[in-house]
Amino acid sequence: EHKEPLLKLNLRQFADETASESPAPGGGSIAAYVGALGAALATMVANLSAHKRGWDDKWAFFSEIAATGQHLKDALLKKVDEDTAAFNAIMAAMQLPKSTEKERNFRKSVLKAATIQAIEIPLSTAELSMNSFEILKKMAESGNPASVSDAGVGALCARAAVHGAVLNVKINLSGFDDVAYVKSISERGTFLTQSADKAEVEIMHIVHSKIKD
Repeated sequence: EHKEPLLKLNLRQFADETASESPAPGGGSIAAYVGALGAALATMVANLSAHKRGWDDKWAFFSEIAATGQHLKDALLKKVDEDTAAFNAIMAAMQLPKSTEKERNFRKSVLKAATIQAIEIPLSTAELSMNSFEILKKMAESGNPASVSDAGVGALCARAAVHGAVLNVKINLSGFDDVAYVKSISERGTFLTQSADKAEVEIMHIVHSKIKD
């Protein structure tokens, strides 16, 4: 059974739990949540646009965008708890006994598996958040003009999510002994952050130009 304790908290409880002295939820879960909010804003603009008077012929286009946004939002919300679970698994692995060689080998293998999870979950968060830029751009360009600022906030959230998730990837990569794996994942992270920067600039340019009109 997949438990989602963080998602069951209300907004204030989630913020308070983040602020508490427990180390999780931390930056990885926050990146996923911010990413989910970015996708949610794209979905909102699509839903508002689908019901705009006189835009009946565009309903199918906006409904498809809304469905994509809902999928991304839900996938990113799952990462909120998955990221904290991955962190907790590393902490649990660190606590394993290491007084004999057998124990040390077992601890090392468990720690390696947990670390891979703690790398690949935020990488997945970054990939999902990167995907939301496509629908955010469409909503900035073609959505209800009254909601263009919402698409802009969504793009800012998506960029923060990508950068934040990649920071978590990189901190868990540090000290990992598989050189080829580290290089491959690190390069992917750099590509994602650079792509997010470019996408956010493009969307914010559209947003600012429409607000001036």
